[in-house]
Amino acid sequence: MSNSKSYAVFGLGKYGRAVAKELVKNGAEVIAVDVQEDIVNSLVGDIPYCKCADVTDGEVIKRLGISNVDVAVITMSGNLEASVMATLLCKEIGVKTVIVKCSNEMNCKILSKVGADQVVIPESESGIRLAKNLLSHGFIDLVELSKDVSMVELDVRPEWVGKNLIELNLRKKYSINVVSVVQDNRVDVNVDPERPLESSMKLIVVINTSKLDKLRG
Repeated sequence: MSNSKSYAVFGLGKYGRAVAKELVKNGAEVIAVDVQEDIVNSLVGDIPYCKCADVTDGEVIKRLGISNVDVAVITMSGNLEASVMATLLCKEIGVKTVIVKCSNEMNCKILSKVGADQVVIPESESGIRLAKNLLSHGFIDLVELSKDVSMVELDVRPEWVGKNLIELNLRKKYSINVVSVVQDNRVDVNVDPERPLESSMKLIVVINTSKLDKLRG
């Protein structure tokens, strides 16, 4: 699988390392950065562009070319000041999406206020899962139920609006099973196959992982 977006991952502890490796494994362009040289040296074989640098320094951020990435993932949750500074610098130079790992709810609120587009508490989301969601264009969320099966939440596509599940025959076209419909924060597991889909709906589907690329297309 190839991925057209580019990513920066700041902080290469267990979480950041998992994010960076998963992105690289799926063909994404990744700039991985950590302030500890021994960590960087241990990962150069797995992450081609891995640098030792201080991402709280604006000049360093510019020199690394971070303004050219689509998504920055900041995983230095043990250092709130560094996370805040890196977030501010990334937004200042125009990084469209900044995702920050937090150690607690209060830090999440602080980082959201200084510009983080998404905050993540590691207890509720693994690094690998975050990377898979970043790679899953068109999906709101993706969870691997097993090695071969995934559960995906996705928006109703414009061309699906006004048609029902029988007409769309999504099972045949995409090899997916719709297990519930979400609308107005309500989850309906008793899916009516004759009910026309609306643009405000989201579908929860189960799909063979090997078919995900077909669903993206």
